[in-house]
Amino acid sequence: MTAIGKHSNQMTPVGGSEGDVSREGGVISRWAAHLAGQRPVGIGQTLPPHSPDCAGCGPDNPAGLHLRAVRTASGVEAVHCFDEAHVGAPGIAHGGAVALAFDDLFGFVLYTVGSLAVTRSLTVEYRAPFRLRQPYTFCANVAQREGRRLLLHAEARDDNGRGVGSAEATFVVVGAEHFAANAGQGMSPGECDLQMRDPRGPSNVPSSVAVSYVHSQPSVEVQ
Repeated sequence: MTAIGKHSNQMTPVGGSEGDVSREGGVISRWAAHLAGQRPVGIGQTLPPHSPDCAGCGPDNPAGLHLRAVRTASGVEAVHCFDEAHVGAPGIAHGGAVALAFDDLFGFVLYTVGSLAVTRSLTVEYRAPFRLRQPYTFCANVAQREGRRLLLHAEARDDNGRGVGSAEATFVVVGAEHFAANAGQGMSPGECDLQMRDPRGPSNVPSSVAVSYVHSQPSVEVQ
């Protein structure tokens, strides 16, 4: 926890406030507490969200899925209904929203592993449409671990038990400093809006913003 606190206190916001960084540092510390086994997660227990603003499970994200997961004997499980906020074709959930649900569920699996990790690859197989306002049960588990690589598997079933989708993912174990070093970085909402309206690239925004644009997502190497 000492190293995590050190990194959290040294984070410098780029396009974010000191309050935002402090909040994100607190989230990182809570992650570490869970994953270090200081707060054991029992079978049937509801798992905490990854962060308040997480697109998959954050309670404070108005556009999020608000996914809730519980620990099972073999991994994690979540029952979810997609709504009009995530529609693709009429009456059907957008494929990206379904992929988000799988990816976020894999994030919950990390509580059972005891390690922080990030998504390296995600493959989703859509076997049937995910209809809006219909309950789907998502189950995920660790299929294999090879050093820092976690190979994860998930299935989704409708309320009749029919398999409607599955996913495979590779996650890479990282230290808390990976998140601490990147929390608070990136453009402010106004700068991001400017960038989206002017597609010619970061050369059209202030140099300080251009630097954060280029370096906001450092690569994660696997040994």
